[in-house]
Amino acid sequence: MSVWDSFSGRKSSMTQPFDPSTAQDVSSFLGGAIPDPSELHPLAGLNQDTLDYLTLEDSALDELPGSRSALPSRGWSDDLCYGTGTTYLTALTLGGTWGLVEGLTRTPSTAPPKLRLNGVLNSVTRRGPFLGNSAGVVAMLYNGLNSTIGYARGKHDAANSIAAGAVSGMVFKSTRGLKPMMISGGIVASVAGLWAVTRKALF
Repeated sequence: MSVWDSFSGRKSSMTQPFDPSTAQDVSSFLGGAIPDPSELHPLAGLNQDTLDYLTLEDSALDELPGSRSALPSRGWSDDLCYGTGTTYLTALTLGGTWGLVEGLTRTPSTAPPKLRLNGVLNSVTRRGPFLGNSAGVVAMLYNGLNSTIGYARGKHDAANSIAAGAVSGMVFKSTRGLKPMMISGGIVASVAGLWAVTRKALF
């Protein structure tokens, strides 16, 4: 093949046809032996009877904070996220339902459909976010205080939940005066205590 043929890409008539029998197969560069796929496993060749860290004891798991609950958690950050998010969504749903019923009852049945729809939507968007945001703030305070009290005491029990609930409720209504603070603290502490007792009984 000439230099001009190399640049122009023209094939020379002297080119030999390809013979498949001369091509190398996979075994030629694998040394003639294909490895056993089981030997490629990360634990291949290890004596699994001696690997104690792979054995999980139920008794040890039951002693972990948050292990015996509807949503097992790995620490205070999981409790904060799960607790706050679940409480916010639950309160948002309840507030939306409250607004829906309120909008349907307050709007006259003789009103035009657009006016009734507008009244219902206004009630839903007023009650839902209000209740959801309020409950989310209380849940955030509660989970943070509950984890802090548990870390300081070295254990997690119903007393932590009740104390955290009382403080959270009082802080939430701290700008309204002493009486609203005490009422709010009592309500949140009662709910927290009921949740702690129910969780212990069920899980």
